Amino acid sequence: MIVLGLSSGTSVDAIDAAAADFSLGADGVLRMRPLGHTEYPWPDALRERILKALPPAAVDVAEVAQLDTLIGQEIGRAGRRAIDDVAGGDADLVASHGQTIYHWVVGARARGTLQLGNAAWIAEHVKRPVISDFRVADVAAGGHGAPLVSVLDALWLGRDAADEGSGLTAALNVGGIANVTLVGRVDDPVTGWDTGPGNCLLDVAVAALTEGRLAYDRDGALAAQGTVDDVALAALLDDPYFAAPAPKSTGRELFDATYVGRRLAAVRPDLTGPDLVATLTELTAVTVADALAGHDVRRVVVSGGGARNPVLLDRLRAALDARVTSGCAVLTADALGLPVDAKEAYLFALLGFLSAHGLPGTAQGEHRRRATGARRAVVLGSLTPPGPLPWAAATTPVRRLVLANTPRGVVPRDPGPTTGPTKGSTR
Repeated sequence: MIVLGLSSGTSVDAIDAAAADFSLGADGVLRMRPLGHTEYPWPDALRERILKALPPAAVDVAEVAQLDTLIGQEIGRAGRRAIDDVAGGDADLVASHGQTIYHWVVGARARGTLQLGNAAWIAEHVKRPVISDFRVADVAAGGHGAPLVSVLDALWLGRDAADEGSGLTAALNVGGIANVTLVGRVDDPVTGWDTGPGNCLLDVAVAALTEGRLAYDRDGALAAQGTVDDVALAALLDDPYFAAPAPKSTGRELFDATYVGRRLAAVRPDLTGPDLVATLTELTAVTVADALAGHDVRRVVVSGGGARNPVLLDRLRAALDARVTSGCAVLTADALGLPVDAKEAYLFALLGFLSAHGLPGTAQGEHRRRATGARRAVVLGSLTPPGPLPWAAATTPVRRLVLANTPRGVVPRDPGPTTGPTKGSTR
């Protein structure tokens, strides 16, 4: 079954698309053959409207309704192109995450979440069934609806029972928000949560510093020129979110465009330039390492735009050495066969496959909960158009995800304890 996954993150820079061919064996092993991935930039005018609608903006219902339609139409156009560009003109199902506009969290509980991009418009463009709105069912079951990537991480990175060694793998995704999943052996419970800002605060600072000429700190060049301000870093780290227990989730509702100015107003109101960028890069690295402290983490597998920032990866290595364990391996998802820029799009392709076959889309967590904190496992998403799918519900639970025929001949297993930083851009 070929599924096209479509995703747009909190940076709102592009619509990511990835296609994969899935086959589920009677042994519970799901084989995923990546077919390719690409991205389509948002039109400038629409991206500007989306960014203006994000917290702390006050948006009227007319703008929400219009954005729901316009985002759906644009995702539909991207999906139509992607079927030809990465799926060879052949796809059975399209899975769309939409664009997160608001994630409603009160204290330790998620109350609701809103992703725009009406699925009827997507289905009209792609002329295929569409599964969308993946997060709400998990929130309704008591979960955070995030990070959903924990199901991919658990199935993909879990160690076989016969494997020697011990310790955990931390699957780290650094997008606008950074999230982590702790994975041990196959079938062991996993934990996953949002650690805090990934690139979102950095992107705001870089755009302001360059008067909009740059949207992100390419190759960490600005951070490399600056010096971390310890007083400012301490003020940022004092946010209660970082001390809250997992599972937890966050977004631009907390880490919005005014966040840094408000947190630093009393201590470093004039901090700017490369020193601010260096400090915010350190904030991401330190909050990830602090989140992993106390866990037996032996390697960290990084994906998302942050995996393209060598300065961030270097600071992460240093923070892990100081807070977790000396010599903790840091490698990118590329090294294990999953493109760092496309992991979330492949995630939604996976979730589309699971939902189409009546299988739950969250990983087993601790204390009889799911990794998201939900009370029970639920099938995620809504089907457009409604009606019976041409696939029977699966009778075998999925225990393992194996990447089959991985493109570009990359090694499908851990190549060793060390991997140098990957050059490229950060989103």
